[in-house]
Amino acid sequence: MNRNEILSSLKANPQVSVLIVGAGINGIGTFRDLALNGVDVLMIDRGDFCSGASAASSHMAHGGIRYLENGEFRLVREAVGERNRMIQNAPHIVKPLPTTIPIFKYFSGILNAPLKFLGWLDKPSERGSIIIKLGLIMYDAYTGAQRTVPRHKFHSRASSLTLWNKLNPEIVNTAVYYDGLISNPERLALEIMLDAEADSPHARSLNYVSLVSGEKDAVLLRDELSDETYEIRPKLLINAAGPWIDFTNHSLGLSTRYIGGTKGSHLVVDHPDLRKAIGDCEFFFENKDGRIVLLFPLHDRVLIGTSDIKIDHPDEARCTDEEVDYFIEMIARVFPSIKLTREHIVFRFTGVRPLPGSNAKTTGQVSRDHHIEVLSGDWTNLNFPVYSLVGGKWTSFRAFAEQVTDKVLQFLGVVRNKSTHNLPIGGGRGYPRNDEERVKYLNGLAAWTGLSRERLETLYERYGTRAETIAEYMKRGTDSPLKSLPEYSKREIMFLAQYEKVIHLDDIFLRRTMIGMLGKLNRDILLEVADILEETLAWSMERKNSEVERTLRLLADRHEVRL
Repeated sequence: MNRNEILSSLKANPQVSVLIVGAGINGIGTFRDLALNGVDVLMIDRGDFCSGASAASSHMAHGGIRYLENGEFRLVREAVGERNRMIQNAPHIVKPLPTTIPIFKYFSGILNAPLKFLGWLDKPSERGSIIIKLGLIMYDAYTGAQRTVPRHKFHSRASSLTLWNKLNPEIVNTAVYYDGLISNPERLALEIMLDAEADSPHARSLNYVSLVSGEKDAVLLRDELSDETYEIRPKLLINAAGPWIDFTNHSLGLSTRYIGGTKGSHLVVDHPDLRKAIGDCEFFFENKDGRIVLLFPLHDRVLIGTSDIKIDHPDEARCTDEEVDYFIEMIARVFPSIKLTREHIVFRFTGVRPLPGSNAKTTGQVSRDHHIEVLSGDWTNLNFPVYSLVGGKWTSFRAFAEQVTDKVLQFLGVVRNKSTHNLPIGGGRGYPRNDEERVKYLNGLAAWTGLSRERLETLYERYGTRAETIAEYMKRGTDSPLKSLPEYSKREIMFLAQYEKVIHLDDIFLRRTMIGMLGKLNRDILLEVADILEETLAWSMERKNSEVERTLRLLADRHEVRL
């Protein structure tokens, strides 16, 4: 169903088994799992899908090797297994990522690590070769016999400087282990949501719909486009609003203090020398203050992150000039001969991690684990329970969603009949597993659609096997490359607008594509795509102009991009 059909269906029948508030990755993961098991589920978000905390990730699928020091072995074991599943189930977006740790000391941290584990030390401390080696041995063990990714390797100083000739010569070793690269988290979340709706007539999702209030057996929703309100009567409500969980509960008349979030900011830079210096590896290291930071290969750009700063209100999160200075200065720790300036920055973004409230003395000690807080009965003014999803991380979304779904199914008296363990996602369905299969697949697609091999290669890299559907749509009409950005075409943008629930112009640039994040956006592209959406979505001239202004304001305010 399209947006208007869903809204009409809610007016006709306001009853729904489960209402999910928040369409970040935890909400979307739960939405899919419930839909697969036949539950009547409605998911809403006051913004776009995956536009809040889930859009501010470091693009990593990782087990969290540093969590071993905090004794969070269950979390690491779970996350490593989920990382492997993401690589298998979404191979078009999640791929093995070699991660390099530059090490500057041999023996540092031998006493500090066990003291941290026992809770007797809370200050950051530099980890040396021995501690890192022990940690990586344990990390590899969690992968088990499956070996989705290779085991770690240690390199001598001489070997390291040969592999990365711009590396700081003061290192004593490097360690290389593997995690996962999520090339486009927003698309991954979107495809999970689209899969759920395609697989189940009981699943409905709406972006730009907010929760206004709740009382007794009803909640009031508002369409952010029309201001029209809808009364919904759920049997159960899942609060998946991430860092906004307590604010959402307040709207329901509930007083909670579940979240103690921290802000994480990132820069995307266009710096060919730095991109060449890191190669295909992420660099993951301790800065001089003990903060774990990273340099990440993102297409032809470099992603730099991340901060970890306590913040009270997630709507106020912005990447500050102080954070930018910190990121620029940290490059000298690993690549002292490479100079990074503000002129290299093409995009900046920030988000708030939905961490639980904690009395930890440092933000790095706050658990990244997840759990469900339940409010029901006499504790509320509601006749239905509220499940608040606290914590979690991108890598473990499927496991968290499974935990939530099992609890919901038990409440509803429904037996689970489908699992998401080995379920392919979106363009990962039928994805070729080797070069021979890939060539055969693309040759067949070229013969069928008549599109050039080069064009299909591009679509395949962006969308995996979802390229078939997009290519079929493109061949049904006259297509042409965008004048302002020829790597995209008019009918490709039309497909995204028509079939991927685009409401605003910025949805295209920031979540359906990576045009914005990779710094490829300029005013000509903005206006050309606005014209396409005007045609595809039947916008008025006034609506188109307001969308252009909205996008310009948002880019300047949230991402320091001024066109």
